[in-house]
Amino acid sequence: MHYHVDGDLVPADEATVSVRDRGFMYGDAVFETLRAYGGDPFAWDAHRERLQRTAETLGFAEAVPEDLRERVDETLAANDITEAYVRLSVSRGVQPGKLTPDPDVDPTVVVLCKELPRGGRDGERVWDGPASVQTVRTRRIPSEAVPADAKTHNYLNGILGRLELRNAAAGGDPADECLLRDTDGNVVEGATSNLFFVTENGLRTPSADLDLLPGVTRDVVIDLARAEDFPVETGHYSLDAVRDADEAFLTNSTWEIRPVESVDGISVGTGPMTKLLQRLFDERVEAEHY
Repeated sequence: MHYHVDGDLVPADEATVSVRDRGFMYGDAVFETLRAYGGDPFAWDAHRERLQRTAETLGFAEAVPEDLRERVDETLAANDITEAYVRLSVSRGVQPGKLTPDPDVDPTVVVLCKELPRGGRDGERVWDGPASVQTVRTRRIPSEAVPADAKTHNYLNGILGRLELRNAAAGGDPADECLLRDTDGNVVEGATSNLFFVTENGLRTPSADLDLLPGVTRDVVIDLARAEDFPVETGHYSLDAVRDADEAFLTNSTWEIRPVESVDGISVGTGPMTKLLQRLFDERVEAEHY
């Protein structure tokens, strides 16, 4: 494998960054993960714009290179893969070891990829089956502390949630995803996914005015549902509302749409709306990338 590091393609075992890089030292960096289908990044504009917004939040908007898309294309081509997981990272770069950043930025920019199965109508899911989901004690960090819509290298909130799953499993198989709530008890999201559930009144998902990161795939699913005139509501929901749902699923760039099998051991399962949205998503990928 070859990765793109600061403008150059290098073998994976030579792809390094400085130990004094602020992304390593402080999590002072932004990133995006996305899928490439047929050699093209899915929803590129949305991912690029979110990366830029997060960089603006951290005060180094100018660090995101104009040729970032070209670097992605070069990385895929160098590895001769067209179906891939792609991760883009931009840090503030190497600076003196003090917390306050210098105004001048010399960013570290990394693009890496990993081969995945084909997507679309004839594709293969990257997950083995529907997800088991478990509520954790860890709460989502309030946006007043760390902006929830900023996708930074500091992922300790999600890591702590996932560690709870492992500890709760007591040596057995942990749940596939944790379910985080905010400090008021509202269901928010998974460690790396957005949540949807279905009731007799339609499709529901936690509102973006909560402490969550609105995913690109989340937005695509909402658009697909509204295009079919499905009732879609974003709001504030209790854990019981999810446990009592007729269907539930998780979304992120890698999983796409993954059905939820159970929440805290309570069966939820796949249903007709989840299956239809999966088909519509696959058809969009097929039409745009194959």
